[in-house]
Amino acid sequence: MHAIFMTISRAMAYLGGTVLTAIVLLTCLSILGRQLNTVFHLDWIETTLPALSAWMLDTVKINEIRGSYEITESALAFVIFAFLPLTQITSGHAIVDVFTSRMGGRANRALRMIAEVFFALALLVIAVQLYDGTLSKLRSGQTTLFLQYPVWWSYALSLSAAIVAAIVAVYVAVMRVLETMAGRDLLPDTAGAEH
Repeated sequence: MHAIFMTISRAMAYLGGTVLTAIVLLTCLSILGRQLNTVFHLDWIETTLPALSAWMLDTVKINEIRGSYEITESALAFVIFAFLPLTQITSGHAIVDVFTSRMGGRANRALRMIAEVFFALALLVIAVQLYDGTLSKLRSGQTTLFLQYPVWWSYALSLSAAIVAAIVAVYVAVMRVLETMAGRDLLPDTAGAEH
C-alpha cells in the first residue's frame, strides 16, 4: 500500500515540477518581451532603426505575454498542492527538534501522530472549501480579466491536487495512529527537513 501512495506522490511532484518549470519559462519570456518592447520604443531606436523597430512592434508585436499573470496565479496554486503529497509521505515538513530530540520513541511517535492528524484534517478542510469554491465559481460564470477563461478552471485544477494531497495525508495520519498504537514504526523513516 505504501508503494502505491509513494508512486502517486512522486507522480504529483513530477507534474508539479513540470508545471512550475512552465511557469518560470512563461514568466521569463513575458519579462523579456516587455523589456524588448520598451527597447524598441526608445526614441533613439525608433529614429536610428525605424524599420526594425516598426517590424518588431507592429509585425512581430513583441510584448509581454498577455495573461501571464493569470496563468501564473492559476497554476501556482496547483503546484503547491502537487508537492504536498510527497512532502507528507516522506515527512519532509520542517521539524525543529530542540525539545523533542531528548524524548523517547513513544513520545515522538505520539507527537508525529498528532501533527499528521492535524495535517490531514487541514488538507481535508482545504479540499472541501476548494470544492465549494469551484462550484461557486462555476455557477457565477466569472472569467479572468485578460484571457477570459472561466475562473472555476483554476479552482478545479487546484482541487484535483488538493484531493490527492488530502488522501495521502489521511493515509499517513492513519499509519501514524497505527504506529502509536503498535509502539513501533510502520512507515519508512524518510524524515526530510530537520532543523
